[in-house]
Amino acid sequence: MDADDVASVIDRIECMMPKGVRPRQLRVRTLLLGILICVADCRPAHLTRVHRALCELPDYDKWRLGILVSHKGGPHLVTYRQIERTTHLLVTVLEKREPDGEPSELLRHLTYTLLEATIGSRFNVSSSSLAVDWTDVESFSRPPTEKGGDCFDTEASWGHRSSNMPGRRDELFFGYYAQFATMVADDGGEKVPELARRMLVTSCHVDPPPAFASVLESMHIDGIALGDVLCDSGYSHRVPANWAARIRLAGGELVMDLHSADRGPQGTHFGAVITNGSLYCPATPQALLSLGPLRRDASKDEMKAADDTAAELDRYRLGRVTRDDSDGYHRVMCPAQLGKCRCPQRSESMKLPLDRPTVLDPPENPPTCCVQKTITVPADVASKTTQKHPYLSSAWRQSYKRRTAAERTNSTIKDQATTDIKRGWCRLAGLAPITLFLACALVVRNERVSDAFEAHASDDEKRRVSGQEPRTRRRRRKPLADLVTTSSGSP
Repeated sequence: MDADDVASVIDRIECMMPKGVRPRQLRVRTLLLGILICVADCRPAHLTRVHRALCELPDYDKWRLGILVSHKGGPHLVTYRQIERTTHLLVTVLEKREPDGEPSELLRHLTYTLLEATIGSRFNVSSSSLAVDWTDVESFSRPPTEKGGDCFDTEASWGHRSSNMPGRRDELFFGYYAQFATMVADDGGEKVPELARRMLVTSCHVDPPPAFASVLESMHIDGIALGDVLCDSGYSHRVPANWAARIRLAGGELVMDLHSADRGPQGTHFGAVITNGSLYCPATPQALLSLGPLRRDASKDEMKAADDTAAELDRYRLGRVTRDDSDGYHRVMCPAQLGKCRCPQRSESMKLPLDRPTVLDPPENPPTCCVQKTITVPADVASKTTQKHPYLSSAWRQSYKRRTAAERTNSTIKDQATTDIKRGWCRLAGLAPITLFLACALVVRNERVSDAFEAHASDDEKRRVSGQEPRTRRRRRKPLADLVTTSSGSP
């Protein structure tokens, strides 16, 4: 709370809050501390519990934080009415005068600074990769009984959510969408704690990807380097101008799963086949172009076969020879020209070893990509599906595995043993209070993850100094064969 950026935002909020006849006993800083203590104790985010958390502090802290002050009638302990009043004034400053489903700039700035304060100087520059995802946050208010009717929470709206639990898998809910950007390790980089670095809460009628693109753009404007951005098909299936193009313009590189409608051949460019965000030789076998994703329970042999097929497909992929210029244009070269395959159209490639695939049926009328050494690829070609690694390749699969950090962020704030942001967790209505309380929950969650990461790193260092092997994760799954195996002395 005393970080420079957080303190400056709190002082700005205090200046914007109305002044009464008597000075307000409860300050915004103390209120936020009460919310953090309440959430850290695994209590629901109710104002009564915030008041109880502040009143349970030692007397020294009460005097220091203004919870207990001297009055003409004696010491005066802060009341629940004062908690309620300060919260109302704070929400009034943070919310928009004309709600549109998105938070105000001041509320965004407050949440950004709170989350950045939990990262610290050590992990601030250790990674620039982020895993993004959105989840549902149900409102405490009941939905309107009829279309266009009134309800307690006027900013909430109907949204859709999917569940992995038994029973109904898809259903509607009344509330908000919450999006988080979780810090993950760079490709080949050192491990970092999976800390939530950015968050955004919007009404469900606001499309999540375009709204969150502005959050990542603000990181670029603030001087925070944007590296890999990992997302699922819910983001990649959007209009390029609303997500992919904006992320690339901000300096990020996409690592994403593709929607089923975006997989496979999607037209041509100068004769080269556009497939899964890359350009391929027009003589590429159709069986390779129709390569699909693996099943979740794929075996090692199936993974090995898929990697071999993806490597064979990469032999036909046109290779980059230049980086993107300021307008997003770059040049690519024929795979036979690069020595990746053998083609009669390129006589010098026929001298390559026979371990390269050979084009047996070249086109009778060679297109431009077969005649020229290189071709120019504009920014609007495969702008939706272009990403860092070739889709479904071994490098892509290893890189995309990092996206599960976003799922872990969603699960930890919904864990019934800790935060559990189910309906009724916060009984205040409106986008501003829900965003504020959820930001405090993420701060507490980040502190827990950071402490666990530090403890694990310290334990590994002690084991390394003493010559012991690092502690591995406990095996969680016991196969059926272990249950029927009997010892030698058993009857």
